[in-house]
Amino acid sequence: MLNDRILVHIDVGEGDRRSSGGILIPATAQVGKRLAWAEVVAAGPNVRSMEAGDQVLFNPEDRYEVEVRGQDYIILRERDIHAVAAPRLEEGSTGLYL
Repeated sequence: MLNDRILVHIDVGEGDRRSSGGILIPATAQVGKRLAWAEVVAAGPNVRSMEAGDQVLFNPEDRYEVEVRGQDYIILRERDIHAVAAPRLEEGSTGLYL
């Protein structure tokens, strides 16, 4: 990866899903502006706030898709990431991370 780019893998479930209240949401349902979580696979040398294995929150509309060895990945810029969740981040941090 170059500069401030990160390579992420999103586990896309193609089927129906359930809400927290147990309501079945069909796969064909239109979901509005919804952010998505993905796992960081690789990060460029200028990425400061995330590492491989971290979970990141991003807007699925701001992405570039790529296929590597038959596996689908997404390339994002560091500035397009809304939040980072990682076990390495300690509680009581600056609030920049989840």
